[in-house]
Amino acid sequence: MNRIAVTLSLALLTAPVAAFAESMMSEAPANAGVYFVQPTDGATVDQTFKVVFGLRNMGVAPAGVEKAGTGHHHLLIDTDVPSDLSTSLPATDQIKHFGGGQTETEITLSPGKHTLQLLVGDHMHVPHNPPVVSEKITVMVE
Repeated sequence: MNRIAVTLSLALLTAPVAAFAESMMSEAPANAGVYFVQPTDGATVDQTFKVVFGLRNMGVAPAGVEKAGTGHHHLLIDTDVPSDLSTSLPATDQIKHFGGGQTETEITLSPGKHTLQLLVGDHMHVPHNPPVVSEKITVMVE
């Protein structure tokens, strides 16, 4: 009986926290989308190559600038979209932040097969609700 009461109490306590976290996420505009202009899926590229980000039905704004319908790019390299999208994205070697509002970059990768994916974050680096995420593409680095 105690175990049931504890489980029920925890559920009642965490539900408002989850609802609050979701309400803090910026809403994505209808039909928003992010995609790669360059490179294309399956492209063979040099070790250092240009990546150009595309954004549809949404504007670009630097991190720290809170404006509805906007966000900034995050480039995911050889990783999946994080499972918890209710918090700020970490800045790592695999998650590159473009908080200045950049729409392109040059990256250097080791030879071999790599995956790239884009995820748009709001003024606090938190993904939108629903998340604005690209298809994952693969490039072959020479």
